[in-house]
Amino acid sequence: MTDLTLLILSGSLRKEATNRKLAREAARLFGAAKVVEGDLNLPLYDGDLEAEAGIPEAVQRLADQIAAADAVAISTPEYNKGPSGVLKNALDWVSRTEGNPWQGKPVAVMSAAAGRAGGERAQMILRSFLVPFQPHVLPGPEVHLAGSSKEFDESGRLTSPQYTKTLTELMQNLRAATGQA
Repeated sequence: MTDLTLLILSGSLRKEATNRKLAREAARLFGAAKVVEGDLNLPLYDGDLEAEAGIPEAVQRLADQIAAADAVAISTPEYNKGPSGVLKNALDWVSRTEGNPWQGKPVAVMSAAAGRAGGERAQMILRSFLVPFQPHVLPGPEVHLAGSSKEFDESGRLTSPQYTKTLTELMQNLRAATGQA
């Protein structure tokens, strides 16, 4: 069996963000794989910056990580009824790189938010943001972690059996989508 590479992306830059914890839990539940955590701390997209200096190194590194991954798991917060600007900015920058690293890539989307409705909205909008790149975004099961600040133990593990079960199923589906289940 070929070793799989899973890229995890958190739409929140905070070190202890619940979306970062959820992405790491997703990686754990995905099973044996090389896990790469993408860095979305990128400069704001600016066409003048791109014209003057080209694609920033950090953006190209992210595009290369997407291209090299067998699968991608994205955990998005809900900011003002949508995904974070950090996540949208990363998508905008990567769209400016050569080729399309997202093309046909199996992608699982999940969210950790204060309330369930916020995570649902953010996921729906994120899915629409991904459409132009033509990845294979899994339809589910949907993971909307509500009250996320209370859902992890000290080691960063999910405490709810129901959330763990749903996230496990989503990660099994993501692994299966790589063709190497």
